[in-house]
Amino acid sequence: MFDIKKYNEINDYLKKTSNSAKIIAISKNHPYESVLEAINFGVFRFGENRVQEAQDKFKQIKQSNPKIELHLTGPLQSNKVKTAISLFDVFHTLDREKIAREFAKNRVLLSNKKIFLQINIGKEKTKSGIFPEEAKDFLFFLQNEMKLIISGLMCIPPIDENPMYHFNKLKILANENKIKELSIGMSDDYEQALKFNPSYIRLGTILFGKRS
Repeated sequence: MFDIKKYNEINDYLKKTSNSAKIIAISKNHPYESVLEAINFGVFRFGENRVQEAQDKFKQIKQSNPKIELHLTGPLQSNKVKTAISLFDVFHTLDREKIAREFAKNRVLLSNKKIFLQINIGKEKTKSGIFPEEAKDFLFFLQNEMKLIISGLMCIPPIDENPMYHFNKLKILANENKIKELSIGMSDDYEQALKFNPSYIRLGTILFGKRS
């Protein structure tokens, strides 16, 4: 069940504080019916982690409702890139050269899409992403060799560390590389993330409840 009261509460706070962050309702692992419920409440920005699940849920919805904006917030396999480009509007998890090269092959289809480079901000073995010290060279490769437009940086801080430290580190990295947008903040740490004026906060559990 979608918590529209919480969604409106956070949205009202964003307006009141003139924060430009947009809420992505993370609908991964939640049923089609929950998505329809959210849409009926006026929500149109959703996040999914897997291409196939997103296709099953959103292909028909997007055809009948062009306002729907779909965000890929999970890892992407190289053989799914072309399918993903036809379905998603924003990619939050570009994390390696192989995916970049697949994007570059389909550059003509990306004209109205946004891409965020995922930074493994805590250098965790279990997480995807480019290490902070590799970001400058990798961004040069993306922008100058692959001719990709990179809109922003994304990170997921280590679960047992202060997220503020890592959000600040990402903000500094973005400034150093003249990147304007950040995708940071989830259900447990979005309030801290808002202090860094992100473009997107990614909220799942707080809006949809625990995943099935």
